[in-house]
Amino acid sequence: MKDPVIIIGAGPAGLTAAYELAKRKTHSVLLEKDTMVGGIARTAQYKGYRFDIGGHRFFTKVDRVMDMWKEVLGTDFLRRPRLSHIYYKKKFFSYPIKPFDVVKKLGAYETALAGFSFLNARLNPRVREESFEDYIINNFGERLYRTFFKSYTEKVWGIPCTEIRAEWAAQRIKGLSFTSLVQAALFGNRGNKIKTLIEEFHYPRFGPGMMWEKTKELVEQSGYGKVRFGIRVEAILHDGTKITGVRIKDEKGKEEVIKGSTLVSSMPIGELLHRMEPAVSREARDAADGLHYRDFITVALVVNREHMFPDNWIYVHEPGVQVGRIQNFKNWSPEMVGDSKKTCLGLEYFCFTSDPIWSMKDEDLVRLGAEELEKIGLAKKDEVLDGAVVRMEKTYPVYDAAYERAMPVIKEAVGKFSNLYPVGRNGMHKYNNQDHAMYTAMLSVENMFGAKHDIWDVNVERVYHEEKEV
Repeated sequence: MKDPVIIIGAGPAGLTAAYELAKRKTHSVLLEKDTMVGGIARTAQYKGYRFDIGGHRFFTKVDRVMDMWKEVLGTDFLRRPRLSHIYYKKKFFSYPIKPFDVVKKLGAYETALAGFSFLNARLNPRVREESFEDYIINNFGERLYRTFFKSYTEKVWGIPCTEIRAEWAAQRIKGLSFTSLVQAALFGNRGNKIKTLIEEFHYPRFGPGMMWEKTKELVEQSGYGKVRFGIRVEAILHDGTKITGVRIKDEKGKEEVIKGSTLVSSMPIGELLHRMEPAVSREARDAADGLHYRDFITVALVVNREHMFPDNWIYVHEPGVQVGRIQNFKNWSPEMVGDSKKTCLGLEYFCFTSDPIWSMKDEDLVRLGAEELEKIGLAKKDEVLDGAVVRMEKTYPVYDAAYERAMPVIKEAVGKFSNLYPVGRNGMHKYNNQDHAMYTAMLSVENMFGAKHDIWDVNVERVYHEEKEV
């Protein structure tokens, strides 16, 4: 290739593409608007405390992805036990849900109603499984849907469950059903077969950002790749059938045109279409405007306790607090916490940038987090010694009715360019896990060299992520 491969975004997908290209002795230039690598798989640091933006388990069915993780991290790739609970109605339920635990905490009467509700759903399923609500009721029954799924899902997405597409449930619930939960509770999740029920996972010693910081180093040490920070992509240049380059602006405001043989893009696909020069069709731009996102805030709190709770994370289904999930980073890796006598928790708030919580001052968010910890009963607010806040825009691509209408048009518009490869979560507007994002990049690089993979098939078949072959 005469010109380098241009890669937009230094998250898992972009850096995997650069890594794969370096192995093939192919030059690339990776453009990142931020000042650090990793995207939402970064590791933030504050006064010696490291915290993850969302909690990234390293677990995959794709051997190539696992091989890359091990290759890059070596002895820093830790094996960790998984433990999590659901907080609901002032009680902590085991998750994965255990029937006997549910009976004890919900009561025999409520549990019996849940069982009858499930049987009714099996006998009288919703024929048109279009929404998240349809999918969950068909697989768990209406009673469990309203108990364990509805309030939390609407807290995460900010829209009714009837507006979330069933496709999202198929990707994220990963094969769980009332029957599989009972089987796992009685006989165990043998061989970690059901992905959502895995009992252990891998994790980098210093958080997921460690993986991508090391990958960047290896790419640059190879001599075939270069990461440039603080870069805004102003325009994607093309001749109608091929991408010819990009026009960028650096952090000092200097503009530059970079010619490229190929473009790998993990930037939000709607933004990609809007920055095409010449402009793509009005239909494609309107479709791009129909894509929506959910944004995300992590409030990291330093608590004056050596030990708090044994979970890696807790799902907060309780509607009386705004926090959606709580991570205990010491239980992901002890070396995430600078002072072993303290605990660092990550409180996760799902929101839109238009919501009041997004614009709250950091100190007010830290205060809110401390108050909600006390309300849940995990700590007294005066035990919170310090805190930090990280805001991430466009963290979760939303699967709503507008998405269903928009994506066929968007795929057709992108498909007109023979050397354009959208990859990753936002690059494809797909709720990909980290391993799926990486795999789209791996297959895209193979396509550059003659393969014919359909990248859009990654993370769509339900069996793909329901079970790991043993």
